[in-house]
Amino acid sequence: MADFLERMARASAARAAQAFGRLPEGQLLARALSAPPPKPLRLEGSGFDLIAEFKRRAPSAGTLSDGVRPMKAAEAARRYVEGGAAAVSVLTEPEEFSGSLEDLAAAAGAVAAPVMRKDFLVDPRQVLEARAHGASGVLLILRLLDQEHLEEMLAAARAAGLFVLLEAFDEADLARISEAGVRTDSGGPALLVGLNCRDLATLRLEPERLVRLRGAFPHGPPGIAESGLETEEDARRVARLGYRAALVGSALMRAVDPAARVSAMLRAGRREAALRAIAPGEADEEMKRQARVKR
Repeated sequence: MADFLERMARASAARAAQAFGRLPEGQLLARALSAPPPKPLRLEGSGFDLIAEFKRRAPSAGTLSDGVRPMKAAEAARRYVEGGAAAVSVLTEPEEFSGSLEDLAAAAGAVAAPVMRKDFLVDPRQVLEARAHGASGVLLILRLLDQEHLEEMLAAARAAGLFVLLEAFDEADLARISEAGVRTDSGGPALLVGLNCRDLATLRLEPERLVRLRGAFPHGPPGIAESGLETEEDARRVARLGYRAALVGSALMRAVDPAARVSAMLRAGRREAALRAIAPGEADEEMKRQARVKR
């Protein structure tokens, strides 16, 4: 994982240096703030939502399409929101995911729902760049950022009015959110905490991570399950564990009818979330049982 993330971080820093070499940060902030206001992220009271992702390819899966023709960013965003997605995530990393800021702008301009920039962001100016291209949120990978840089990135997101999805991979990442005193109740844009269950060194999925670490999440921010979620049963499983939403990408990019796939996963997850609300003790016991089985 370290090699992949480090390589992505170096490439991201190089792109940032090239893009912002002669552009004063104040000018970039002004450009960002002159863009249309960010669209607020609203999670439904049903207890489960989907963040639907557009990405042209993935290292674990290659080029992504339904086998007929590749979707474009604006089309994907419209179909995801038609199915009920609370937000759209757009990969802008160009080397491994074939993404671009043009994809981000196209998706943001196509839907009324908020659109999030997903990338290996390491420079606060990339957060402002996201806002300038229509983003309402950004994903920040915790282990790419030391405490000073994390605070700078969060400050940039607050200045731009963007929600933040903090992505964790293990218990140390989750513990760091609380230990670092990351503000979760500032009254500003929403803060979410996601757990990615993919091992980026081997590209294998470790779904048991979603079970084992659910209790390690910091109190307050909604928990988001990430990677390898494809079916209604997957949605039920993470809703049963108490995750507030799931980030789903590859399965939707391959779906013949992405709107129907979003809708089906939402129905399944919300049904399970409703059952959990009625009998939370039973759901917690099931989570503990699954954790014991996986050890």
